[in-house]
Amino acid sequence: MGYNLVIDQGNSAAKVAVFSDKELVDHWRYETLTESDLRRVAHSFAIDSAIYCSVANHGEDVIVVLRSMVEKVYELTSLLPLPVKVAYTTPSTLGRDRLAAVSGARMKFPSRDMLVVDAGTAVTYDVLYADGTFAGGNIAPGLWMRAEALHQMTKRLPLVDVESHGEVAMWGTDTEDAIRSGVVRGVAAEVGYYRSLLSPEAGVVLTGGDASRIAPLLDFPVTVDETLVLTGLNSILLYNEHLYNEHR
Repeated sequence: MGYNLVIDQGNSAAKVAVFSDKELVDHWRYETLTESDLRRVAHSFAIDSAIYCSVANHGEDVIVVLRSMVEKVYELTSLLPLPVKVAYTTPSTLGRDRLAAVSGARMKFPSRDMLVVDAGTAVTYDVLYADGTFAGGNIAPGLWMRAEALHQMTKRLPLVDVESHGEVAMWGTDTEDAIRSGVVRGVAAEVGYYRSLLSPEAGVVLTGGDASRIAPLLDFPVTVDETLVLTGLNSILLYNEHLYNEHR
């Protein structure tokens, strides 16, 4: 049985996963992804196909290594066919991680309107309609970026750790609590606002490093899925494999 290798290169780390068809087998996080890391994974699994996505750089070196190990290698770009219909007017500027997250939501929540929230360095709010149309979305600063901006752009506000888990006060009673609550609850309020713009039946899925920080503050059902982007990349790989087999 062959496996699919999925690589999501983010701004601060790389996530690597192995899938058997649609099922996630295992996944890992690397601060710096090396050739030996890739070869170690490939040695443990019989990899048939791979897909690479990067928001940090083009990653020619990773592509070269993958092609030396795997027969079929895909790179997620604006030209790769997708399992969703993209209504974005400038697809070449659309973040690849956003495409992957929306594709993951399409696989996990078919035939349902979805708000897809990726809470990382930036927070993206993307809309996927039940017919598979990715309607677009908005981009805002993430938790760390908001806290850093408050510190850097004022004379006296301290830099506060807003990402570590712990109580988020309703109203801050000191400066650090005021910043922490304002930042974290501010993003939670944004999620609620964007959900209010969709149909009452719409679902919400959160992914990204700060998803589990935000989710407990929401007063409506949400799904937290830390592997949504990886699932989406695998779904894009499977979609392209299907097209390839159709035209053989």
